[in-house]
Amino acid sequence: MIGVYGGTFNPVHYGHLRTALEVKELFGLQRLHLIPCRLPAHRGQPEADAEIRMQMLAAAVADTPGFFADRRELERDGPSYMVDTLAALRSELADDTPLLLFIGADAFAGLERWHRWQRLFELAHVVVMTRPGFLHGPLPDFLRQRLADDSRLLSDAPAGRIYFQPVTALAISATEIRRLIAAGRSPQFLLPDRVIALIRQHQLYQATTDQ
Repeated sequence: MIGVYGGTFNPVHYGHLRTALEVKELFGLQRLHLIPCRLPAHRGQPEADAEIRMQMLAAAVADTPGFFADRRELERDGPSYMVDTLAALRSELADDTPLLLFIGADAFAGLERWHRWQRLFELAHVVVMTRPGFLHGPLPDFLRQRLADDSRLLSDAPAGRIYFQPVTALAISATEIRRLIAAGRSPQFLLPDRVIALIRQHQLYQATTDQ
C-alpha cells in the first residue's frame, strides 16, 4: 500500500510527522508521499514560498525510511487540487495497488467542498486521522456506503473506501509556531532542528500571520 499525506506544511512540525509515522506503521505502507501544496484552493497563499516549504519538509524526513517528500504539486500550474495529485500518482502505480489518502478531521469536515471530491474515491481510499474517542456524525449516503469498519478491507481494493483511524494528537499548530517565531520566542522541540535552521536561514515568519 502507498500513502499520500498533503498539506501546506508551513512549517512542517512534529504534529505532522508523528501522525505520518503512526499511519505508515499502522497500515504497513510501503511508502508515504508527503506532498506540500503549492497553491491552496481553499485558503490564502502561505507566507513561506513553496520551494522553501519543500526544503523544510525534505530536511525533516530525510532520515526516515519510507517517507518521500514529493514535489509534484510544485510542478503544476493553478490551484493544487488533490484529485489531480492522486490521478498523477495513480498513473504511476499498478492498477491493483491500494492508494490511501490521509486527511485530518478538520479537512474531512469540508470534504464535500473539495474539487471533484467524489472522484477521490475512484483513485484512492480516504483515511480520516482522528483524535482518540472521535465520533463522526451521520454520513452522506455516498460516504456511508463506502465506510470500512476494518482497516484490512483497504488492502482488498485499490480505492473506494473511507476509514476513520485514531492517531496520537499532539497539540502543535503551525499557526502558533509562526506567531511564536514572530514574537521572538524559540520553537525548539515543536519541530525538527533542521527545519528551525532553515527558518532562521531564510528569516521566515518574522511578522505575525494568520495564514
